Amino acid sequence: MNKKVILIGHFGVGKTSLVKRFVHSQFSEEYITTIGVKIDKKTLTVDGVIVNLLIWDIAGENSQQKVPKSYRLGAHGALYVFDITRPATYENMHQEIKALQEVMPDLPILVMANKKDLVSTEELNETLSKIQPYNAIATSAKTGELVNEAFEELTQKMTK
Repeated sequence: MNKKVILIGHFGVGKTSLVKRFVHSQFSEEYITTIGVKIDKKTLTVDGVIVNLLIWDIAGENSQQKVPKSYRLGAHGALYVFDITRPATYENMHQEIKALQEVMPDLPILVMANKKDLVSTEELNETLSKIQPYNAIATSAKTGELVNEAFEELTQKMTK
C-alpha cells in the first residue's frame, strides 16, 4: 500500500530535518532551504499492514496559500510542522489547516510542534495551550524524540 504524506509549514521549522531523522536516522545542524519539493520514501508496518510512505517535504512558505496545489494533489495525510520557538510559525495555523481541510476534507492532519529540545517544559506547555483544539505532538528532529511516533500515528490514521 502506497501513501503520500505532505509536510507543510513555514520555512525553517525543521520539516527537512524531521524527514531526515525519520528516513535516515540522521540530523545535521546545517540549514539548507528546500526549493520546491523533496520526496523521500520509507516503508512502515502498521497493524500488520506494509505501508510505503512517499514523503513530500514541501518548501516552507509564510502562507500555505502559496504552496502549489499540485503538491497537495493525491495526498493521503499531512504533517503540519511549526517551530515552538517562533510564534509566527503557528499564529495562523488554524486558518491554514482550515483552508487545507476545505480543499481536502477527509485528509488526516497531524500537527507537530518541533524543536522541543530548545524550550523548557513550561514554555512547551504554554505554547501547546495556545494552539488548542489541535493536539500537537512535541518533537525534536535533533534528538529524535517522538519523530517516529508522529509518522506512525499519521500512518495509522491513513490506513483506517
